[in-house]
Amino acid sequence: MPGENLTRDEARERAALLSVDGYDVALDLRSAVLEGEAARTFRSRTTLRFRCAEPGAATFADLVAPAVTAVTLNGRELDPAEVFDGTRVALADLAAENTLVVDARCAYSRTGEGLHRFVDPEDGEVYLYTQYEPADARRVFANFEQPDLKAPFRFEVTAPDGWVVLSNGAQEGEPAAGTYRFAETRPISTYITAVVAGPYHYVSDTYRRTLADGTELEIPLGALCRKGLSRHFDPADIFTVTKQGLDFFHEHFDYPYPFGKYDQAFVPEYNIGAMENPGCVTFREEFVFRGKVTEASYERRANVILHEMAHMWFGDLVTMRWWDDLWLKESFADFMGALSLVEATRFTNGWITFANGRKAWAYRADQLPSTHPVTADIRDLEDAKLNFDGITYAKGAAVLKQLVAYVGRDAFLEGARRYFKRHAYGNTRLTDLLSVLEETSGRDLATWSRAWLETAGVNALTPQATYDAEGRITELSILQEAAPERPELRPHRVAVGLYRRENADGALVRYARAELDVAGPRTVVTELTGADRPELILVNDDDLTYCKVRFDERSLQTLRGHLGEITEPLSRALCWSAVWGLTRDGLMPARDYLDLVLRFAGRESDIGVLQSLHAQAGYALTHYTAPEHRDLAARELAQGALHELRLAEPGSGHQLSWARFFSSVATTAADLQLLQGLLDGTAKIDGLDVDQELRWTFLEPLTAHGAADQAALDAELRRDDTASGRRHHVRCLAARPSAEVKARAWADVVESDELSNALVEATISGFAQGSQRELTAPYAPKYFAAVERVWRERSIEIGMAVVRGLFPAHQDRQETLDAADAWLSGHPDAPPALRRLVSEARDDLARALRAQACDAQAAR
Repeated sequence: MPGENLTRDEARERAALLSVDGYDVALDLRSAVLEGEAARTFRSRTTLRFRCAEPGAATFADLVAPAVTAVTLNGRELDPAEVFDGTRVALADLAAENTLVVDARCAYSRTGEGLHRFVDPEDGEVYLYTQYEPADARRVFANFEQPDLKAPFRFEVTAPDGWVVLSNGAQEGEPAAGTYRFAETRPISTYITAVVAGPYHYVSDTYRRTLADGTELEIPLGALCRKGLSRHFDPADIFTVTKQGLDFFHEHFDYPYPFGKYDQAFVPEYNIGAMENPGCVTFREEFVFRGKVTEASYERRANVILHEMAHMWFGDLVTMRWWDDLWLKESFADFMGALSLVEATRFTNGWITFANGRKAWAYRADQLPSTHPVTADIRDLEDAKLNFDGITYAKGAAVLKQLVAYVGRDAFLEGARRYFKRHAYGNTRLTDLLSVLEETSGRDLATWSRAWLETAGVNALTPQATYDAEGRITELSILQEAAPERPELRPHRVAVGLYRRENADGALVRYARAELDVAGPRTVVTELTGADRPELILVNDDDLTYCKVRFDERSLQTLRGHLGEITEPLSRALCWSAVWGLTRDGLMPARDYLDLVLRFAGRESDIGVLQSLHAQAGYALTHYTAPEHRDLAARELAQGALHELRLAEPGSGHQLSWARFFSSVATTAADLQLLQGLLDGTAKIDGLDVDQELRWTFLEPLTAHGAADQAALDAELRRDDTASGRRHHVRCLAARPSAEVKARAWADVVESDELSNALVEATISGFAQGSQRELTAPYAPKYFAAVERVWRERSIEIGMAVVRGLFPAHQDRQETLDAADAWLSGHPDAPPALRRLVSEARDDLARALRAQACDAQAAR
């Protein structure tokens, strides 16, 4: 990224030199409703008050802007041409107490970084919102862009008439001449400041609670979305989950919510799931559901709401000093979000979703060449951007779940309460958290921390049993292994479950369980000696630890025949997760995994698990099935999906999930004809409502296989000429099976920066079709030729999308792997973040080739 990086060393030097007393930020956003060049920039005026520990020293402020019109330091006018280089404002000869005023023209964003500007195609209305993490506040106002230079902020925003304008603080009085003023915040970091502005649809509510000391807490609540989405908005459910979360966190944290109001804005073209800006949380508007969704979607939204709410304490009130300890907020928010989801809302099976979904993300990330400890080595902002990953979030949360079992829930929560009170509005490191947990638990956590937080990699746990002549266990042991490049063996708190069928046709039920500590390469489970011989031994039953679960041969054979008959949903989900891990590792042929899905997914009661199985089966078909078997496997999968679709309860979430899955694997003329019939009404499946979102879902495979043309897509856009409809239209256009189409899509993304972030994402998604390997083959060499230039010229968000999304993963042959290796060896000085992305994609490809080799060797 051009000249925008900030290193950890620079941040440390600046933090040692400066203390920030406050910001006054004035933004004039009236230009947002203009057209052409006039709508590209806005005025930003920042007054920044700070102290310097070494008068006479020099430092810099951060600002990424097209132009600076004036800079004043302590009343002394500085020449912008001399002190501003496009990303930094040089500040020399500092006094003990300083006032910096920077007047700039900052740019509206079309990439979701900084102040994003979106024009709604449905009504022409303009919507703005900010997104900064880790360091894009400097695109909106001059600042010291690092998390440990906290300060109070006061925002003033001038906006067009009739707009809703929000910031972190509550609005003070009525707007005067279109200028909105907001209350000063408590000390917070720059990356969680926020402004949301536009003709949003806004709904309000209030949360009330009597605190332990008898005082009344009242928190104004708000929920907002674009006007065009208001007919789909369900603020009642959002407010219900919000209030349940606030109850839960107040009961357990003993620290009242510290940021006044609590607005939640659902905004367009958002790059991530959500952002924990205190008092003004932002979410991707896809959480406003335009059509029917499964209960898993509502659970996902509730989990994200609670994850962001947990950040109000873990991350906003107490913030990591530098991005090395990003996990201090993200792991805790992921864990506390899941815990509160299960204990405070209707989604009581949230730990199943965590085990089957979130941890799958972690296991993948922890086996990449870029894996890192939970507490990472973050050299600069580019490193930080890439570490919002499965390790920082899901592995960290899984490790914390184990820590709770290790130190005890009461000690853990009491440690959290002391942590908040001791470090409120401050910054912390790993040692600050461990010290309070050692106080409350009485345990030495240094060894635990070294094993779980300071080393990388995932262990595999495998049961090994011997039996006597009567079929009783003489010894059951657990073998622990680690990858050669990550040899650390860790202490694990695990449960081991023994399962059997009560009769020949009966369900698999657990009849014995032992909980123990596993350490070293081999641990004996003495408690289960003498137990009857099981049909299935499940290590890590109840999902207490973070590991890859392996099976002995008898257990694996039981799963092949009876996986769907395990009665306990969490145990069944763990077995599904484990066989997926075997498939990814090339230890189970992909077609065997697909066979399990075909035979048992229809019995799966948990809709979130079912949707994960569909996603994994689709991935296994595209990437892990041997090429010579792929067409037959696709036909069998589509046939099985259609069978389950017809059997599913009419109108149920399971029916909807099978419909989506069927469309994703449909390839034959008959299957495509059925999809077309469902679209035009000539075919019908009882209870299946083919709403607008499902229509677009069906159109993509029809388009990709040449059964729908541009005229059909244009007609559909006329039915749904909305922001969502246009994204779907762009994706489907890029999915057409034409060399000319692929060339246009490639040029739109790689050679031009005209598309917004959302349309870049849609174009890449349509371009990269697993059924179009021959069409996209010419772009493999073009990718390696262009990737460094794209990274250099584009913003990091767009660069990440292009590098990940256009890697030639569908060119799954040794030549592509060799090309990736050649690029990596030939570009040793490429930015580390870019090398990491290419290396990760290369590793996924190598894994796919190993899995295909396993599948090719398997007899059927």
